[in-house]
Amino acid sequence: MWVYKFNEQFIWQPGEEIEVDVENGEQIPEGYTDKQPPDGLFIAKYDPKKEEWFEAASKEYIDSLQPDPLPPDDMTLLKKHVALLTLQLSQMQKGGAS
Repeated sequence: MWVYKFNEQFIWQPGEEIEVDVENGEQIPEGYTDKQPPDGLFIAKYDPKKEEWFEAASKEYIDSLQPDPLPPDDMTLLKKHVALLTLQLSQMQKGGAS
């Protein structure tokens, strides 16, 4: 069986998994659990009392990992410009100022 390592603060240590042969009497070492951390956690933290993993990363930390939005492409900018010009033209034809 595969077991998953956590540090003193119970944070998962990816890449430190080991295989333990419990069927032949091998014990799970201290600092490991047989509960696999679920996918999608940014900082997986283990709760030994509940025997489950939870998200330990703050919202600010998670948000800081998200890529910045891409700037609008040329076609989007052109469409916005055409829409603005069309609006200004229709206002001028109605006698309004803009």
